[in-house]
Amino acid sequence: MPGVPEAFSVARAAALGGAGWLQQRRLAAAEALQDAELPSPSEEEWRYSPVGKLRLETFAPASPEPANGPGGPLNRAALPAAASDLLGSLRRRLGGLSALVVTCDGKLAATEVSASAEAEGLAVRPLGEAPEPAGAPGGVGSPPADVFGLMNDAFCSAPALLEVPAGARLADPVAVVNIVTMPSLAAFPRLAVVVGDGAEAQVVNAVVSGGDEAFAAPVTEIEVGPSARLQFLNLQELGPCAIGIDRTTATVAAQGHLAVGFAAVGGAYARCRADCTLTGRGGTGDMSAMYFGDGEQVLDFRTFQNHLAPDTTSNLLFVGAVEDRARSIYSGLIRVGAEARGTDAQQTNRILKLSEEVWADSVPNLEIENNDVRCAHASSVGPIDEDHRFYLESRGVPPDVAERLIVEGFFGEVRGRLPVQSVAAGFDEMVRAKIGPNR
Repeated sequence: MPGVPEAFSVARAAALGGAGWLQQRRLAAAEALQDAELPSPSEEEWRYSPVGKLRLETFAPASPEPANGPGGPLNRAALPAAASDLLGSLRRRLGGLSALVVTCDGKLAATEVSASAEAEGLAVRPLGEAPEPAGAPGGVGSPPADVFGLMNDAFCSAPALLEVPAGARLADPVAVVNIVTMPSLAAFPRLAVVVGDGAEAQVVNAVVSGGDEAFAAPVTEIEVGPSARLQFLNLQELGPCAIGIDRTTATVAAQGHLAVGFAAVGGAYARCRADCTLTGRGGTGDMSAMYFGDGEQVLDFRTFQNHLAPDTTSNLLFVGAVEDRARSIYSGLIRVGAEARGTDAQQTNRILKLSEEVWADSVPNLEIENNDVRCAHASSVGPIDEDHRFYLESRGVPPDVAERLIVEGFFGEVRGRLPVQSVAAGFDEMVRAKIGPNR
């Protein structure tokens, strides 16, 4: 199998600088990369994917030159239209923000924190120059699972920490926007979110790029404390020539609640791996996703619902539509540990095929080590129900409009379950933009 391209070198990682602990972590990852091989579709974790066809030699990590300093002015005029529109849309839909963090081409471009969020103790910190904190990269999730995790460890130039202290209640969401503007850039955003005991927060995390080739491999680590509540929405609006390989890892303590959602419409190949581990009794982890692929896009989702403690609950609903020659991939595992009696875990994936040339893989899995549980999984792949189409057309609805209405209705249940509803409701606009004005 091919190795890692030369541009991902130890010297390039060392040039990024930062605090001593961060430099050590980067160098260790970069050195490990030199002997690593890119994954193959023959590996179970990458089965069905086009990973063997990715041309990573055309990309290079960001140079060490600084962007705007933290808190510096954000020049929206210099951003691609999609990124500028996304920032404006987020502000309109959310009304107010507890904080805004923007990275551009792998570098921290701006941070803003509202007075009310500061009063609640919200900490928004760039980690590159700070002493090693509890929420440092790698402090929430497991060690890098693959070569792309190693790349993020080695070449993330602007890791950020959002820390919500115990008992805090943020009135407005936090928005984190990662923008890729440079052609052939490999960007590695890194975000750690730590929500303290009994705290409540909402976070929107977005990655967006223009029309040029780009490669983004974000890593997000989430820690939800006892009796804390977090809504986390991941928006993926990469350009049509971009590759995205995203990993989100979360842990939920006793009586904590995490709702994590994904809305994805972009990328030539866009992959999301989402793990939720329930470590404390009574913890809940809900996952939901809406995605729409067209052209020759490949949208790839892998999930892991990991129950380690008693009386924990997880509920997963992923819903997608594909048309033209697009492809969707879903593979998910519910694992119930030997000590996790009283687990209630659900997993559902539904895919709507809008043309005969699309391809959809859907593979749910269960691994259960305790008998006192309730677990279920379901999967469906199919075209539009002709009875639904006939009902609308028989009442004078034009065929293209009828299809659009059916697609929007297909997403109805999961749309209502996505976290941060003020932003999630905009998914219909994203879908309409893809299927065109005549539907």
